[in-house]
Amino acid sequence: MRTRRLTELALLTAAALIVFIIELRIPNILPIPVKLGLANIFTVYAVYRYPAKDVSLLVFTRIALGTLFSGNFSAIIYSMAGAVLCLVGMLLIKRVIPINYLWLCSIIGALLHNTAQIAVAVLLTGTPAVLVYYPVLIAAGCIAGLFTGLCAQYMLNRLMPHNKDQEVQK
Repeated sequence: MRTRRLTELALLTAAALIVFIIELRIPNILPIPVKLGLANIFTVYAVYRYPAKDVSLLVFTRIALGTLFSGNFSAIIYSMAGAVLCLVGMLLIKRVIPINYLWLCSIIGALLHNTAQIAVAVLLTGTPAVLVYYPVLIAAGCIAGLFTGLCAQYMLNRLMPHNKDQEVQK
């Protein structure tokens, strides 16, 4: 990996971690733990900007350090499951969704993330009762995915204005 790309990925990871830590400080107003996932702005941007192995490195580093910084080590199971399904889904979907519609890829990624987390909750608790939260998570995932996707779209357009109509790197 070239030094420039490694530096860019390190900066994206650091920015994602800062946003993650700030988001941890926002009180939850719903009876179930729902987060906006603002750190995913940088993941969605990276999906359309870097090769899959680089994006994977960013995501898994962010999850590992975020777990360490938050002190919530049990959350790594949920985070990792959501991240893996979301990342695989977005990497596949980006092949058919052009860069001008990356916000749509973000919505689908958020839905996949929530689906994986609910599946893990059902497996860990051994009861399908947790599925009652799924409709709320889907609605929240659509809203959060749209917001993070639009932010990533803006970020990509600002940082790469000359490449609006094409993928930057494969």
